[in-house]
Amino acid sequence: MEKAKVYFTDFRATFTENLLQKLARLMATAGMDNLPFDGKYVAIKLHFGEPGNLAFLRPNYARAVADFVRSCGGKPFLTDCNTLYVGGRKNALDHLDTAALNGFGPATTGCHVLIADGLKGTDDVVVPIRGGKYLQEARIGRAIMDADIVISLTHFKGHELTGIGGAIKNLGMGSGSRAGKMAMHSAGKPWVDESLCIGCGSCADVCAHGAPVLTDGTSHIDHDRCVGCGRCIGVCPVDAVLHANDEANDILNAKLAEYAKAVLDGRPSFHIALVNSVSPNCDCHSENDAPIVPDVGMFASLDPVALDRACTDAVNAQPRLPGTWIDESGDGSIADTMTAAHPDTNWHSQLDHAEAIGLGTQQYELIRI
Repeated sequence: MEKAKVYFTDFRATFTENLLQKLARLMATAGMDNLPFDGKYVAIKLHFGEPGNLAFLRPNYARAVADFVRSCGGKPFLTDCNTLYVGGRKNALDHLDTAALNGFGPATTGCHVLIADGLKGTDDVVVPIRGGKYLQEARIGRAIMDADIVISLTHFKGHELTGIGGAIKNLGMGSGSRAGKMAMHSAGKPWVDESLCIGCGSCADVCAHGAPVLTDGTSHIDHDRCVGCGRCIGVCPVDAVLHANDEANDILNAKLAEYAKAVLDGRPSFHIALVNSVSPNCDCHSENDAPIVPDVGMFASLDPVALDRACTDAVNAQPRLPGTWIDESGDGSIADTMTAAHPDTNWHSQLDHAEAIGLGTQQYELIRI
């Protein structure tokens, strides 16, 4: 496979070109305007940030991408799916509140926000995964699958389970419905924290398989009946139903890649990553730790695998900032910065599997503009 082209520009600005104008020039130079936008629905997949976390991308960048899409004749919307864990984005109403809190809305970004998997994270589409090793099908948020074109706009960062959080994770984990996230995160099935359960029966009411059983005012889940759809997690009013979160990290990485392939297969796509405020952990946290390296720049490519590899290489080439997570919780003796942040992870497994299933290539030509 020939090398993919990855376009890059740093965060330097001039009196005649600010960073948003520079991002527009990056997208144009990288050929984003060659996509068949005219009259098409365009999903801009991004992360709206968790309340309390300030590392997420500013909505100004989303506005620049949406404006570019609209200038090419497309109909953009910003989108993400609900979370599996308890937090500010567990259902569509809370998710929209969080997006608004963090500045994402029509007035600021010039386009609407759609939560792709609906009110409770159950509005999904079953999509086959061609060449999947661990999964044969993916459950993707319906609005993402209804789009004609997919643009990923990613804040590149570290991640406590996958090593890196780049375009593949944004597209794979981020596009999965609640059932999809269950499939990626868990080798097992949901369970009930009986100390929290109030015996309301909401989990039993929503289950089509009779898996939740109420005994003496407390629910438990019969795993012989459970199919792992995760609907019980979404309806529990006290967050007593929890996912197993017991999948091995390397397999989780592979499943991310397989879900990303399901999202992109057969549709035009383009991928943008901003490497700034490189926090050691996911933007899903309700906090963000200090950046572990200086800000690097903006990257764009038609190939999400090459993009993630270029971003990782760029971070690993940077000097580490002192007094950060790596000094206190990681292993500073490891030369690879992303591995040093989380020594128990292996970011290579994500990109290696993505390449093996045909999502893209790790071989790239870096073109600086």
